[in-house]
Amino acid sequence: MLVTKMPEMKATWLLGALLASLMVITVFAVTAVAPTEDDMGDTQRILYVHVPIAWLGLLSFAVMTIAGIQYLRHRDLAWDCWTFAAAELGWLCCGLTLVTGSLWAREEWGTWWTWDPRLTTLFVLWMIYSGCLLARGSMSDAHQRARICASLAVLGSIDLPLVIMATRWFRGIHPVSPAMEPTMRFVLYFSLFSFSVFFVVLLVCRARQIRLETMLPELFRALPSRNSAIATQCHLPCHWAVARPARPSDRVSRKARSRDLAIRG
Repeated sequence: MLVTKMPEMKATWLLGALLASLMVITVFAVTAVAPTEDDMGDTQRILYVHVPIAWLGLLSFAVMTIAGIQYLRHRDLAWDCWTFAAAELGWLCCGLTLVTGSLWAREEWGTWWTWDPRLTTLFVLWMIYSGCLLARGSMSDAHQRARICASLAVLGSIDLPLVIMATRWFRGIHPVSPAMEPTMRFVLYFSLFSFSVFFVVLLVCRARQIRLETMLPELFRALPSRNSAIATQCHLPCHWAVARPARPSDRVSRKARSRDLAIRG
């Protein structure tokens, strides 16, 4: 088992190193490569973080909606794992989008918040994310949680085109597509790429982790009651609760204890 896990561990470390290198390059490009904007100065660099996480907030809800539809069709909890993982990451991305947008608005518009159509629809999306997570935390039945969150995701998907097209359909002060120099645009696209790769890795890892968490009760029910109780009390991994064949050292120790008891008797 240890031998089979070594390639997987190496691949995980390699992927982590590549992601770390990619994010370091992104930070260097944002802070050193991209030129300073004339009017806003260094505050404009918030844009290189604000736009990628806003895009990921929308992408998360799209993933959440697709996974929710698949669960409602097949009633398979494996799809709910993707819904839950996308909801968590989307809630975080939407929250960071609102925070970074407020920092940018303070410098550009002179206010921390305004009920602009883009900001309002994005805030509604963040509230839908929050409702899904609160609903999951208040229910114990797995299929009930999955059904409620999938329904909220499908209904909330109506807000996605409103967020995307808010600057074109409604009057507001949020810019549609600000003019940028070629170097600025290149750094923005590179930041979008690196954040997207990081998001995909986080989404896959979190979905796998949730799937394993849902499998734990089934594994413990399949184990002998005594061994599973011991594993639960000692907070041991599942494979420790599996009955293993006796080793020579175990047989020697049992014989020694039996001989000591016979001598004492």
